Amino acid sequence: MIRYIFGDALDRYPLLRDSMFRDRAAQFRARLHWDVTTDAAGHERDQYDALNPLYVVWQRPDGRHGGSLRYMPTTGRTMLAEHFPHLVDVPMIRSPHIWECTRFCLAPCAPGHVSAALMLGGLEAGLRLGLSHAVGVFDERMIKVYRRLGWPPAPLGSTGEGRDRICAGLWAFEPELRAPLARRAGIAPDLAAHWYHRAFGEGPLALAA
Repeated sequence: MIRYIFGDALDRYPLLRDSMFRDRAAQFRARLHWDVTTDAAGHERDQYDALNPLYVVWQRPDGRHGGSLRYMPTTGRTMLAEHFPHLVDVPMIRSPHIWECTRFCLAPCAPGHVSAALMLGGLEAGLRLGLSHAVGVFDERMIKVYRRLGWPPAPLGSTGEGRDRICAGLWAFEPELRAPLARRAGIAPDLAAHWYHRAFGEGPLALAA
């Protein structure tokens, strides 16, 4: 199932929380060799996890993390502005209608539908928040993933070559993307909406609380 959890509520789900940060360490540090740090518990966290982001998490039936991504408003601190401003030729993106998506992570051996489920969950959150776009930084390998899922970003800029290429892009939140993403994820669109409502209620401003 998809869970929508703000950072200040993660402690309500200790197994999901701990397995998410361990899976992030496995993906970003051990497998991709990113310059990230891990703590004594083997968790990968950064300074942005302390800013109460919104996590979109695929929770496995055993309660553990299956995959996740992280949203933060661009009106506050972002990785794009603080670490990757050289990727964009336009003025830095700061808008209440655009949130940054980071730390797209899959648990080891996650089934293929989890990527689509996360994209569906991210779309649902964006539409319910009234956002127009998500912005993110990603490496070369993710371009094919996003294309295969049917929701590729519009490119903003890149640096590097081949497998070392780092890109920035914009995803438009469009309702017509729900149905194809839901099919790829094997999830009924109404079920994704139900999971959102269970987390935040029916009101359009529920996430601002």
